[in-house]
Amino acid sequence: VYLETYGCQMNVNDTEIAWAILQKNGYVRTKDLDEADVILLVTCSVREKAEQAIWNRLQHLKALKAQRQQARLPLRIGILGCMAERLKEEILHREKLVDIVAGPDAYRDLPRLLAVAESGQQAANVLLSLDETYADILPVQTSAGGTTAFVSIMRGCDNMCSYCIVPFTRGRERSRPIASILQEVRMLSDQGVKEVTLLGQNVNSFRDMSEVQFQSAAAPVLSRGFSTVYKAKPGGLRFAHLLDQVSRIDPEMRIRFTSPHPKDFPDEASVLQLIQERHNICKQLHLPAQSGSTRVLEAMRRGYTREAYIELVHHVRECIPGVSLSSDFIAGFCGETEEDHQQTVSLLREVCYNVGFLFAYSMRQKTRAYHRLQDDVPADIKKRRLEELITVFREEAARANEAMVGQSQLVLVEGPSKRSVLELCGRNDGNIKVIFPDAEIEDAAGCKALVRAQPGDYVLVKVTSASSQTLKGVLLCRTTLSHSAACH
Repeated sequence: VYLETYGCQMNVNDTEIAWAILQKNGYVRTKDLDEADVILLVTCSVREKAEQAIWNRLQHLKALKAQRQQARLPLRIGILGCMAERLKEEILHREKLVDIVAGPDAYRDLPRLLAVAESGQQAANVLLSLDETYADILPVQTSAGGTTAFVSIMRGCDNMCSYCIVPFTRGRERSRPIASILQEVRMLSDQGVKEVTLLGQNVNSFRDMSEVQFQSAAAPVLSRGFSTVYKAKPGGLRFAHLLDQVSRIDPEMRIRFTSPHPKDFPDEASVLQLIQERHNICKQLHLPAQSGSTRVLEAMRRGYTREAYIELVHHVRECIPGVSLSSDFIAGFCGETEEDHQQTVSLLREVCYNVGFLFAYSMRQKTRAYHRLQDDVPADIKKRRLEELITVFREEAARANEAMVGQSQLVLVEGPSKRSVLELCGRNDGNIKVIFPDAEIEDAAGCKALVRAQPGDYVLVKVTSASSQTLKGVLLCRTTLSHSAACH
């Protein structure tokens, strides 16, 4: 089987789940397309561009399948994930070369679907589940050199933002039992993984309802100025409890999480407190804003105003000094005026994010915007506005990163830099890429011999220059997460 992943980190994790299921059923994985009997594409539906990449890929695979048929060597092709869920029959009818279609909750069914495809029939399972979390399946890790890993803590989303396809492709929100998450993180720690990212469409609305005694807790309080389209749900062990437990497993393992929703940082701020207190929870937060205009935020059904969002940012910065912030923005949403756009520009200037994900709006079928709103911003104006947002974001990110010049940063080494074999690359606590020479260094633990940094090592790097995307620096020494925290 040959697996190819498109889209978000959730899809990287889904690929690992699908592979774990197939491996148990006797499949062997190949990195060589020509060796494959089965090609599975794990797909994304969030934007039109992501889907177009899949249609283009299928055209390329068409020729490969035709060659195989001539040589009487059958090749099975499958579409997995969000696009499979969204387009179901269209994929089977439009591309006769696709043999199986499996939605995000149907990966357990892959061996059966592939067996049906063996007999020459097309097979599909796009049933969405109210309780599937793949809690008992330990994904087979495939990410960066074994130093980092994604751990899925929940699936689906209930927020129903008007632009978003996710509730329709991934279904309702459901959380994995904490016990199974802790088991997976312990296993990763034993394997030497040094950084785990807890994944969910909306991580901070996590609640484990798997045991009766968890069900009596009160419903959470939303931050001031925030609202939700669904009724606040009582009961369950919350995200702060999970974060507390996960961070205790291995003091040498960094913990990150994505993606939270701004409305779910309640006033008691226990999550923010934990980030501030624990040396191994990264001082980095993803706070998706989407727009800087209250009018547009209301049309998007985000549940907050510009003012409430800015107040939350100030609150976060007070609680976690030096926090690194990232965000998502959509340019040219339905009805967005030039004034709305300028408000997004000014929010980017005011907050000064370290990392940003910015996209032009593309209307998705099934969403509330599709049924209720007009996609009325012309493509050329979307493009111009997106370019303006990217320019402003880069200017501000460069300013934020330049403030680190002269400082020493703790970096987790990931491997050689893409541009030069003489340099290594890693990320600092704020998830910003750091490039430094691959040189011999001292070990802070006090052994006199010089060492070379390896993937999975923590090193101190003195920053000498910065851009909007990366920091560059010189190596000071090799260290550990605990030792570095004790020194600061």
